[in-house]
Amino acid sequence: MSPTHPIRTRGPLGRTAAVALAAALVGAGVSGVVATLSATTPGVAATPGAATASPTAPGATPVVVPAASYSPIVERVAPAVVTIRVERLAAATRADLPAPFREFFDLDPRRLPRERQGALGSGVVIRADGLVLTNHHVIDQAGTIRVEFADGRSLAATLVGSDPPSDLALLRVQALGLPTVAFGDSDRVKVGDVVLALGNPLGVGQTVTMGIVSAKGRATGVSDGSYEDFLQTDAPINQGNSGGALVNLAGELIGINAQIVSPSGGNVGLGFAIPSAMARAVSDQLAASGTVRRAKLGVTVQALSPDLAASLGLADAHGALVSGVEPGSPAASAGLRQGDVVTALDGAPVVDANLLRNRIAQSAPGSTVTLDVLRDGRTRSVTARLAERERQIAEARPVVDDVSGESGVGMTVAPVTRQIARDLELPGNAEGVVVIAVDPSGLAASAGLRPGDLIKSVNGRSVDSVPALRRALAARTDRPALVLVSRQGVDTFVALPQPS
Repeated sequence: MSPTHPIRTRGPLGRTAAVALAAALVGAGVSGVVATLSATTPGVAATPGAATASPTAPGATPVVVPAASYSPIVERVAPAVVTIRVERLAAATRADLPAPFREFFDLDPRRLPRERQGALGSGVVIRADGLVLTNHHVIDQAGTIRVEFADGRSLAATLVGSDPPSDLALLRVQALGLPTVAFGDSDRVKVGDVVLALGNPLGVGQTVTMGIVSAKGRATGVSDGSYEDFLQTDAPINQGNSGGALVNLAGELIGINAQIVSPSGGNVGLGFAIPSAMARAVSDQLAASGTVRRAKLGVTVQALSPDLAASLGLADAHGALVSGVEPGSPAASAGLRQGDVVTALDGAPVVDANLLRNRIAQSAPGSTVTLDVLRDGRTRSVTARLAERERQIAEARPVVDDVSGESGVGMTVAPVTRQIARDLELPGNAEGVVVIAVDPSGLAASAGLRPGDLIKSVNGRSVDSVPALRRALAARTDRPALVLVSRQGVDTFVALPQPS
């Protein structure tokens, strides 16, 4: 059996936090998978009787105070929030071995015993003729799926379509006249709005919790793909809430609960929900064709940290840094270059890479967009006709070759060999220096370099050997070194601080 394992990230004050998906595993001897969710809310006073305005002086802005009870909202929404039970065959794995050594044991997972594994999640009925929206990770690799309703019915469900990049899936049950939750407008949600989270945490039964929207536009990097634009909430969420509803005080669906960040696996007030704008667009496409089409610009972009901005000579860290341009892509045809900073898309500001990525993905393939680009201190506009995005490729395997060569900044490196290129699934003509190990307390680790990274250049100079890397890093400047690395086939910039 192979339960999902949380992904560890370094949290505030050095504390380790787990960012995890939100389905719960159930059944004898089965470990739990951490649940996650988040919320958003248009207007606190949207529902009559749900909130009132406190008296104020003439001409002053009224202060909206929460209602004494949210029961009218819950009574309207709760019948459309369901429990989803999944059964799958889980293969035994070598997950207990350290990652670099798993490929070197002569074990075929297909020959190992398989046992039945149950998973528990939540869902939301979005159409009265039987369409139920949930998370992809709730039903991933499911053998059978059943949907349990508040009135006691348990119906078999079929998969209409699933979209791993957004972590959404659409199910169908054979029923008519089902209660539904209407989509709200997550774009109008404001930080501080009151929200309700509904689902089945830990399998105890349908539960409602209340909180506020803590932040918008969050990305955790856990989902399969990069289309994350989470609403963050402090509404208490636990295992089993994945796929459940985040509603505003008008009883509208503004988010699908998806993830939590937690050092323990339980609720600590850091929940994340897929905004309804994305959920509605994906579910509409899944309902129509069972698949999701996304537009493609053909660039790799990354966030601008203050150090990267300083390395590029920028005044601030707003915009999306182009770290790679795919040959023959719409971006290449439009004249975009590695190192460009995209500051606006169709006249709307681009504050970070995640925003640009999501806006391009939500555009129609074949449509034309205008990008404002900052290059060499000057702003220019380019026009690109978007293509259609293909499916992602699998991740590369880790490197385990015994090599050495200290870089002086807390990492061990080696030149690219034929064996290393095969292990990393690099092109046959790949050039650069591979990071073999990183000192957790060194400068390389603090900059975000990882074992398996292929260092291609430093401050614009190509690096094709370990001595060339040493020389490039030894050339001291008053800025962090701008290092271009290829990570799992994707180019990205890293700002490496100068040794003191």
